[in-house]
Amino acid sequence: MSQKNILLVEGEADRAFFEALCKRFNVTVDVRVTTPRDAGHAKDTKQAALAVLATPYLSQLADGQIERLAVAMDADRADDGGGFERTLTQLSQRLNPAGYVLRTDAEPGGLLFAHNDGLNDIGAWIMPNNADEGALEHWIQTNLHPDEGALMQHAQASINQFPNEPKFKPIRRTKAEVATWLAWQAEPDHGLWQAAKPGLLDESAPQFQALKAWLEKVFPAV
Repeated sequence: MSQKNILLVEGEADRAFFEALCKRFNVTVDVRVTTPRDAGHAKDTKQAALAVLATPYLSQLADGQIERLAVAMDADRADDGGGFERTLTQLSQRLNPAGYVLRTDAEPGGLLFAHNDGLNDIGAWIMPNNADEGALEHWIQTNLHPDEGALMQHAQASINQFPNEPKFKPIRRTKAEVATWLAWQAEPDHGLWQAAKPGLLDESAPQFQALKAWLEKVFPAV
């Protein structure tokens, strides 16, 4: 695994998913999540991931310790203090002072921040689609293989039939739906990494292809 290519994500579930997906795409990258805790934050979150962009990652890009950097995080909901625009603003506030500016000439898909002194672009993907509210689980539901649609609908219907109020908060409903769907697979597992297995996602779906193209652009093969 290359220590020169770093993809920063919010949590362990995200790391496992992106590691599995990048392996499928033959994208060589070190997916990291532990550094936010090491930086003194109570847990791995979007805010923690944003906080460690400047230290140490941007400085390591500048001195050549790493060559390419990207970050993948959830937009979350505007009503809860998130949303795409707010997340993009927070990301820009971290990158702009270091000379990185959002490119407007990039192809549709993930975001790219170009440096004013010629360093490699920094990539950013704000789940689910760099436009809407949501999270990685929303991206998974958008890109389901057609054969998996009925099972996902059954998982959603099952949650609707809870005899009492669910223990999870409404904001976590999509996570519960995806976890239930994964629990009913041939090899039941609650890890998001399982969603990256062949046959569960529609590889021809536009957003699947967009994420693949973004990863390959940010972390090109040598």
